Amino acid sequence: MNTVAAAGHATGPNTQGPAFTQPWSAFTVAQAPQPGVAVVHLAGPGRGNMMGLAFWEELPRVFAALDADPSVRAVVLAGSGNHFSTGLDVQEVLGAWLGKLGPGAPAQAAARTELLGVIRSLQDAISSVAACRKPVIAAVHGWCIGGGVDLVSAADVRLASADAKFSIREARLAIVADVGSLQRLRGIIGEGALRELALTAKDIDANRAEKIGLVNDVYADQGELMAAALGMAGEMAANSPLAVAGTKAVLNEGREEDIARGLRHVALWNSSFLHSEDLLEAVTAMGERRPATFTGK
Repeated sequence: MNTVAAAGHATGPNTQGPAFTQPWSAFTVAQAPQPGVAVVHLAGPGRGNMMGLAFWEELPRVFAALDADPSVRAVVLAGSGNHFSTGLDVQEVLGAWLGKLGPGAPAQAAARTELLGVIRSLQDAISSVAACRKPVIAAVHGWCIGGGVDLVSAADVRLASADAKFSIREARLAIVADVGSLQRLRGIIGEGALRELALTAKDIDANRAEKIGLVNDVYADQGELMAAALGMAGEMAANSPLAVAGTKAVLNEGREEDIARGLRHVALWNSSFLHSEDLLEAVTAMGERRPATFTGK
């Protein structure tokens, strides 16, 4: 008898919870062939699954619904189309703030307080993945940039296909990464590798990502990647859900307190110092498809 099948899975009526039935616009959520496994795809392949306003609003609701669904025991998180995610949609999410906090703007305490709330809401969205009691496996193919790295750092396990490329790119955009990668990756890839990637904002390939521990394994293509992710999720789902949830809670204890403290600090930092001439130059250069020239102003 197959050992995974013999270990047992959730029993009861095969009904679909809200995570599977809600009309999400930034995600698709489906039940995998493996019992107890849900597959969440970022939906927006025409834009590289960029993280716009709908993504940030829906992400915590998706994972709250998966967390509350007893039929779900493990989650695979992947991107649709050619990439996992090309990161934050800067114009859609931050565009309004470029004018509010620019030169000649009136007294800014209220606006900066509002920006602090926005940053904390983005942080909370990513943290909903880490807080989900069900284990989350991120399956990364193609580009995983900026906010995409924040997202996979909140997963329990990361796997990649050979074409995957990663970048903590915020410094190239004159932004301090503020939704989790700087806090979570320290415990995943270590201080030295984290500082190298965050301060250079360089791109790395899947082999380098595996070497530094950002991903556990690399697979030849997206098909093999998803098969491996689903297989691993099936193994997790076959175990006692109480034991799995308890193990994740114990692993998170202590670490999450340090992460929360770091998130509070960077939220205050960016609400105070985010707006700069360098940021405006980065946004302009992005629109003009040219390298930015930073002046430190």
